[in-house]
Amino acid sequence: MVSSILKTEKLCKSFSNGGLQQHVIKNLDLEIREGDFTVIMGSSGSGKSTLLYALSGMDKPSMGKVLFNGTEIQGYSNDELAVFRRRNCGFVFQSVYLLENQNVLDNVLTGALIVQKNSPELVMKAKDLLKKVGISDEDLNKYPSQLSGGEAQRVGIVRAIINDPKILFADEPTGQLNSSSSRDVLDIFSDVHKRGQSIVMVTHDLKTALRGTRVLYLRDGGIVGDYSMPVYGENDLKERRNGLTAFLEEMGW
Repeated sequence: MVSSILKTEKLCKSFSNGGLQQHVIKNLDLEIREGDFTVIMGSSGSGKSTLLYALSGMDKPSMGKVLFNGTEIQGYSNDELAVFRRRNCGFVFQSVYLLENQNVLDNVLTGALIVQKNSPELVMKAKDLLKKVGISDEDLNKYPSQLSGGEAQRVGIVRAIINDPKILFADEPTGQLNSSSSRDVLDIFSDVHKRGQSIVMVTHDLKTALRGTRVLYLRDGGIVGDYSMPVYGENDLKERRNGLTAFLEEMGW
């Protein structure tokens, strides 16, 4: 039996807007299974990113519970949440946020060194992961300004997975990439998922969503649709696209 890695109970998130409370997430119950590639979709303003930030401990809910492997995290202090994220989570965003004054290798190692001891093995691991995503040894000394958008995002993914996170969170990771770079990045996500990585990704893009094994559709702060697919494979792409498209149309996408 596959165990759950994340669970919410009556999760709520509200923001104050001109003196009025805006309820973005409303009494949301959700269970995310270990090893799943969960995609969160919905129209603009439906609460996709807000939910992602609450699940990952980047933002605290207004009410309700977030449980990671059975442990409640919503009551953690900011310092405790920072430690929790470093030890358990990897993050890939639409904007990569690489450190401009550090080269490719140092950008990957900076986050890793906070969790792991500096060692030749860690450097070799970083180089190996970078090579697997198409970053050659000749590129290791490049700075972010010398990288294309796709290259920078690939470096960002390696930075997110080098500590072997229990769960990888991604928020519109292909939103600023061209079609070729998007496919390269999505291939990396598919590869790490097939090797057992749990992933939660927010996207509005059909091609990106096709990589998931589960698609959750949000509307008005609640889950109104839940669609499952097998692990991504090129041979079933047409059937996969037709099924997901039909689901999304039913949801009013």
